[in-house]
Amino acid sequence: MQSAVYVALSGQVALQRRMETIAHNVANSSTAGFRAENVSFRAILSRTGPDTTAFASGGAPWLSREAGEMKQTGNPLDVAVQGDGWLAIRTPDGTAYTRDGRMRMLESGELRTLTGHPVLDAGDTPIVIDPAAGMPAIARDGMLTQNGRQIGALGLFRLPEGAPLSRYDTSSVMSDAPAAPVLDFVSNGVAQGFVEGANVNPVMEVARLMMVTRAFESVSRLVETSDTAMQEAIRTLGGAA
Repeated sequence: MQSAVYVALSGQVALQRRMETIAHNVANSSTAGFRAENVSFRAILSRTGPDTTAFASGGAPWLSREAGEMKQTGNPLDVAVQGDGWLAIRTPDGTAYTRDGRMRMLESGELRTLTGHPVLDAGDTPIVIDPAAGMPAIARDGMLTQNGRQIGALGLFRLPEGAPLSRYDTSSVMSDAPAAPVLDFVSNGVAQGFVEGANVNPVMEVARLMMVTRAFESVSRLVETSDTAMQEAIRTLGGAA
C-alpha cells in the first residue's frame, strides 16, 4: 500500500512540473521569439521487495524548435528568422541565441536587442553601422547595406539537432554544443520588417492544462483514498491487539 502512495506522489510531482511549463507557455504566447517548453517523463524502476515498482521521474524539460507565426511590422530594424537558424547575441554569461529579431540602434550605431544585448555577426563581433546613414537594408542572408554600401551582416547560426537548449531569458537560449554559421540561404534566412511570434498554440496549451489538472486531481484522490485505507487498517489492527 505504501508503494502505491509513493508512486502516486511521484506522479503528482511530474504533473505539477507539467502544469508549470504549460502555464509559462500560455503566459508567453504573445512574446516574440519565445520557444515553448515541454517536459519528457520516464519510469524509474525500484526493487525494494519481491516486486518491481515503477515511479514517475520528475521530468526533463526541452524547448520546441518549431517556427512561430511571422508578423509584419514594417520596422526596418525588425527581422524574422526563417528556417533552422538563430541570431547570436552577447550576454554577460556568454553568447546566447534568439529568434527574437527586434533590434534598436544606439547613437554609436551599435545594434542591440530590445533587452540591451549586442547583436553579433558571423565572427562573433558586435555589429556597428553608420548612425548618420539612415536605416539599413537587410537581405535574406543577413547582409546589411546603407546607401548601397555593404557595412556588415547579421550572424545566423545553426544549433546542432538534438543539442540540449537551456533558456537564458524569456526568448533566448544557450547551448552546450557549439553553433555553426548558416551557409544555406535558400531554406534559411531573415525577413526584414517582420517579427516571429511565439511557437505556442494557446488553445492547445489550455486544453493540455485542463487534462493535466484533471489527472492531478485524480491522483490526489488516490493518495487520499490510500491514506484513509492505511489509517483504517492501523486502527483495526490496533483494536485487534
